[in-house]
Amino acid sequence: MSYRYEITRAVVRQGIIAIIRTADTASAVQAAFPLLDAGLTSLELPLTNPGALDAIQQLRTGYPDAVIGAGSVLDEASAVAAVRAGAQFLVAPNLNVAVIRAGHRYGAAVLPGAGSVSEVVQALEAGADAVKVFPAPTPRWVGDVLAVLPYAPLVPTGGVAPADVPAWLEAGAVACGVGSALARTPVDEVKALLRA
Repeated sequence: MSYRYEITRAVVRQGIIAIIRTADTASAVQAAFPLLDAGLTSLELPLTNPGALDAIQQLRTGYPDAVIGAGSVLDEASAVAAVRAGAQFLVAPNLNVAVIRAGHRYGAAVLPGAGSVSEVVQALEAGADAVKVFPAPTPRWVGDVLAVLPYAPLVPTGGVAPADVPAWLEAGAVACGVGSALARTPVDEVKALLRA
């Protein structure tokens, strides 16, 4: 994938972005393996993990068909480091135009965070490929926002359980970021969710 629109489409294709929030490289890779083996193709490794960049490199090598991104990308330096480590997309809890510019400069899709309609519009105007809605409000909020911004690709994140994903997608979200609840979900249930 060499174009941002292809990366963005791949990131949201299954409707779930798995967030692997662990404390080091080994635990991140270990947590990612069962999800990737179950067929999940989009993973985010937050940079709050000091080993995230090494984990991104390992997962890109081991799973070349998966789309691996970095989360908690708060500044331009982190954005560049993540892309150099192999991150194909960057996610942030906030809107920092420098992160969008740096990601785009090196071909990565960028999903900045927004918590209000004004911030969603600002993110889109700054060039966001999709917008992380954080913390996730309610599916109805997403539907209401899309009534006035029908072109906004929204990705609710924070407190979204795997079983809740269909309701968010039905409301119009393009995908959901799912973290710790996904790690506790049996692999068979993850496979069933992906099939649905």
